[in-house]
Amino acid sequence: MVSRPDTAAALRPDEAPESRSRLSRAALLAVVFVCAACGLVYELALVSLGSFLIGNTATQASIVLAVMVFAMGIGSLAAKPLQAQAVTAFAAIELLLALVGGLSVMGLYAAFAYLSLYTPGLVVVAFVLGLLIGAEIPLLMVLLQRIRRQDAGTAVADMFAVDYIGALVGGLCFPFLLLPLFGQLEGALIVGLVNAAAGCFLVFVVFRHDLSRARLATLGVCAVAVVGVLVAGLILAGRFEVTARQALFRDPIVAAERTPYQDIVITERRTPLGPDTRLFLNGDLQFSSIDEYRYHESLVHPVMSGDRERVLILGGGDGLALREALTYPDVESATLVELDPEMIRLAREDARLTRLNGRSMSDPRSTVVAADAFSWLRENRDTFDAIIVDMPDPDESATAKLYSTEFYSLVAAHLAPGGRMVVQAGSPYFAPKSFWCIGSTLAAARLQTVPYHVDVPSFGDWGYFLASGSASEETTRPQLRLDLPHPMRFLNDGELAAAAVFPADRTPLDLPPSTLMDPRILRYAQSEWAAY
Repeated sequence: MVSRPDTAAALRPDEAPESRSRLSRAALLAVVFVCAACGLVYELALVSLGSFLIGNTATQASIVLAVMVFAMGIGSLAAKPLQAQAVTAFAAIELLLALVGGLSVMGLYAAFAYLSLYTPGLVVVAFVLGLLIGAEIPLLMVLLQRIRRQDAGTAVADMFAVDYIGALVGGLCFPFLLLPLFGQLEGALIVGLVNAAAGCFLVFVVFRHDLSRARLATLGVCAVAVVGVLVAGLILAGRFEVTARQALFRDPIVAAERTPYQDIVITERRTPLGPDTRLFLNGDLQFSSIDEYRYHESLVHPVMSGDRERVLILGGGDGLALREALTYPDVESATLVELDPEMIRLAREDARLTRLNGRSMSDPRSTVVAADAFSWLRENRDTFDAIIVDMPDPDESATAKLYSTEFYSLVAAHLAPGGRMVVQAGSPYFAPKSFWCIGSTLAAARLQTVPYHVDVPSFGDWGYFLASGSASEETTRPQLRLDLPHPMRFLNDGELAAAAVFPADRTPLDLPPSTLMDPRILRYAQSEWAAY
């Protein structure tokens, strides 16, 4: 049978029947609203996934936005010859958009875990989604004018007003509803189902009389197939995530949590030295139980050699730095500020972590606060004798601000007279620019610093900056010394003295500081660690 155009396709707008009800027009605008919300959620899902897997939110957002906006323009042009078959074309586009958008997160996660092809995959998916989203509005405009005759300006105003409102709702639902309740995988699949339902409603309810029975049947079969694939994806999403995540790690995963802030993974394997428990945040190793004591002893004990009645720890949500600080009986209070409440819960309840941190978060001297360190410092007015800054590496936009002059100035303002602070600063061997940039940034915050470094087998050569002074006082450089409550497993006076010596191939670099407006540390960290 020869395919015929949609029944009303040949009618000019001024011939559209006036009998079309306002209810049909409202239904179409409601579909525009839903489609706009779904389209923005797909866009945000791609940005969010890239931030978790790759880091550097700014780059991920730029790639997604640029590719999608470009593709939307092409999609709008490509929709011009489809206007004669507007109902059928819209149905096909919505079903394809629901399928690609719903499976986008799962597909890109698989490309990252199994193929190491995330960025090329991201570009392809963003382009296809943009192409399909761009084709929606021209076709919907044709359908709107079929329902009710109105001038082009009014139709455009109505269409875009509803479209923008839908984008607003989708943008708010993604971080406050979809991510907390369903996570990224299930959230994208659910939005795909909503997208498919909206398209089917418009075609099979509002415009069902515009299509032949054969075409309705064909579209119905396609809709059932798309919904079936998305539902199957929902059923298998949990198993897929576990399998794909395990492919990223050498050792068996024993605990995993995806939170609004990060991806937390704990692995464990047996070794001749005992169980090797490892914590990963967004794929970056935070510690290995085999040698974490080297890192934490070197981080904490030099800063505890002076006054230490009141201690502040920024980051360190695993409780290991807190464990070391509480070994001093004259510590009266220790406040730990950690962004992620789920990390705090794991550190308090997971048997592997409590074995390592000695239940430090349950010590009566400890106060644990779930808050952003930057915001907490701005609102808090307390001062501390010793401040330990144990943040994740500055290889993401979210953490780069915690290595800025502005942040260190806030930290310095909370130092009591004679107080000292220490900052974990990465590897002076593998990332020398990042390391010495942190020193420059501390100096720009009017702090006197002493760099030192030790060998942590899981990390390699790892460095720190001990700092003293505050924004309101002049001080001399702090002295590297120890006042240990008992012998340590790794750190002693001789080891600390050697830690202050840097080899000829790792002499200090004179670099500008990193600021909120110019996060140089982010560029240094990403470029230097890219080779490892």
